[in-house]
Amino acid sequence: MTFELLKIDSATEARRGRITTPHGRVETPVFMPCGTQGTVKALSPEELEAEGVQLVLCNTYHLYLRPGHQLIEMLGGLHRFMAWPGAILTDSGGYQIYSMTPLRRLSEDGVTFQSHLDGSRHFLSPELAIEVQKALGADIVMPLDECAPYPSTDDHLQRALHLTLRWAERSRVAHPDGVPALFGIVQGGTVKGLREKGVEALQKIGFDGYALGGLSVGEPKDAMYDTIAHTTSLLPTDRPRYVMGVGTPEDIVEGVARGVDMFDCVLPTRHGRTGNLFTSRGRINIKGARHARDEQPLDPDCDCYTCRHFSRAYLRHLFLAGEILGLRLNTLHNLHFYLTLMNHIRQAIENGTYAAFRADFLQKSTANGSQFTEQQCSPSTGHHQP
Repeated sequence: MTFELLKIDSATEARRGRITTPHGRVETPVFMPCGTQGTVKALSPEELEAEGVQLVLCNTYHLYLRPGHQLIEMLGGLHRFMAWPGAILTDSGGYQIYSMTPLRRLSEDGVTFQSHLDGSRHFLSPELAIEVQKALGADIVMPLDECAPYPSTDDHLQRALHLTLRWAERSRVAHPDGVPALFGIVQGGTVKGLREKGVEALQKIGFDGYALGGLSVGEPKDAMYDTIAHTTSLLPTDRPRYVMGVGTPEDIVEGVARGVDMFDCVLPTRHGRTGNLFTSRGRINIKGARHARDEQPLDPDCDCYTCRHFSRAYLRHLFLAGEILGLRLNTLHNLHFYLTLMNHIRQAIENGTYAAFRADFLQKSTANGSQFTEQQCSPSTGHHQP
């Protein structure tokens, strides 16, 4: 993997870049749809490719449990298994295990946990997490880490940080070369001193990119944004920066302004399946009775397949009738909204107008009442369970 920094916005820290992987280029800033179990729910790989998706996130925890990394490796790796030609990033599963606190036990060696599927007991070490992800054949892999909840005591945050760093060093030893790319994860909650220690230690180990973990777990928005800004200011400029599990539209716009290159979130897919739809004029709950006779498209300004062909009345009918097509059309629209947002973000950075774009977007978002809380982006089963 290589990363090329193409431009930095003069009025903010927004960055325009390009990641090159064995499975294609990724233009940044980028949003990664969550394909947790080897699929972005409700959509085919062909549809993802047609929409311009460049990078999909899959999850080690879920694929390790079912169908198993050895089976996927035997069948040619995850790209072939899910018929996805583009790049794949795999999360180590640390957050999913964290979210099941009663079912897991941490130790210096790794984490022992019970499967949420059948209650069977498993042990995942930093080395095994790397082994599983390499067997899957991902382009970018993440080390096992400990994500502390919010709020946590400084002592708890410090212990989690140091365990994460020791695991990061073991992960680097287990995977000393650069294929696939290995990112380091910065923990430390909202404590700036701990984030500083994390960045310093990870840079000494040396990684192909850097991720910010432990955010979007209930902390106030201002604290999250402040933590992102402080941490990215310490990271090397020649490596991609990824904020894990953070991805409301407002979070993305604010994160880009603070120097973030990569985002993922369950929001567009999960909310599509629950009838909550993003539009340029605010958020729509398609279940509402006011849409029963509405011949308008979801968003007159949107050119996605859903908006070009179907009315709000029809989408409401599909949803209330429990038709699978409704879930597919809703998800397709929401993902198109996110990908269009990323295109506009990249264009604004290239044009040197990101500050104006950000101000206009946030003003409209507030006026439309379409903002989401960060808790809506992190369900109890983990960042990447769509």
